[in-house]
Amino acid sequence: MKFETVTIKDIARALGLSTSTVSRALRGSYEISPETKKLVLEYAEKINYRPNPIALSLKERKSRSIGVVVSEIANTFFSQAINGIESIAYNRGYHVIISQSHESYEREKVTIQHLASRSVDGLLVSLSNETIDLSHLKQLHDKGLPVVFFDRITDEINTHKVTANNVKGAFDATQHLINKGFTRIAHITNSPNLSITKERLQGYQEALKKNNLPFDEKLVHYTLHGGMIYEEIQDEIQKMFNARQKPDAILTASDRITTSCLTALKAVGKKIPDDISVIGFTNTNIAELFNPPLSAVRQPAFDMGQAATELLISIIESKRPVTEFETRILDTELFTRESSEHPPQP
Repeated sequence: MKFETVTIKDIARALGLSTSTVSRALRGSYEISPETKKLVLEYAEKINYRPNPIALSLKERKSRSIGVVVSEIANTFFSQAINGIESIAYNRGYHVIISQSHESYEREKVTIQHLASRSVDGLLVSLSNETIDLSHLKQLHDKGLPVVFFDRITDEINTHKVTANNVKGAFDATQHLINKGFTRIAHITNSPNLSITKERLQGYQEALKKNNLPFDEKLVHYTLHGGMIYEEIQDEIQKMFNARQKPDAILTASDRITTSCLTALKAVGKKIPDDISVIGFTNTNIAELFNPPLSAVRQPAFDMGQAATELLISIIESKRPVTEFETRILDTELFTRESSEHPPQP
């Protein structure tokens, strides 16, 4: 059975009034008598009438909606960022439409085109692992659609951006492992084209350099799907332990990679931290409940979502074209637990 929405015509027909009279009564027009207004409003409430948002958006040339594109909602970081986005959007009178790229460039492109066709007022985008060509976003941005990037950002489009201090987060995590006595630290990370991959790799390298440890490219393992395909992580773990020189610790670069890495290590019979130590970027709220408790770099996901939304709405509601933009970098936090301890020497 098809759901039928109630329209102004339905109200007019039921009350024996013209559609223009009903429309003006619903808007509170001074041209309509108090008695007629009361009659129309009470009947509209009784039959649960709600204004058609599409019709309103055509009239006002605003949909009061924001499109959000992330890799996956199940990712703890993104679910927390979305909470931050919605907390600002709701209070400012905007609806949020959330879409997932699932780390696919094609899916990201189709999703963004669909959101634009639905007349969203602006886009909040965190790029997929596969995305290199940004023409689908450049075209919309050049036509005047407000776009703000968060977490996975780009320098190719001049707009507001919000990200974590990934360089410092990776540096602090690597330095912690070095302080514990580890010297062969593997780094499992995302696709090499992502901004977060480059920044976290930079922090990792800077910590090695500061401590006069050589950078070994063989210890850096890229994952083109960011851990969403478990076998990808499993393959990288097997490569690590099949190598002649094995790592003594691992720095993982995202929520999904971290959890998949823990699963893969268990599958090959490696105990943490007895056989190898692990520290990772993750926003899970239960890291201390893992066995052993997981050392983690935590990003301010909620705050990043809020900041990105505030910046996007500032563009949407600006009376003049916005030509000056900023990149906000928010600090990460390091939590050290048992997973990154050095096992006792025999």
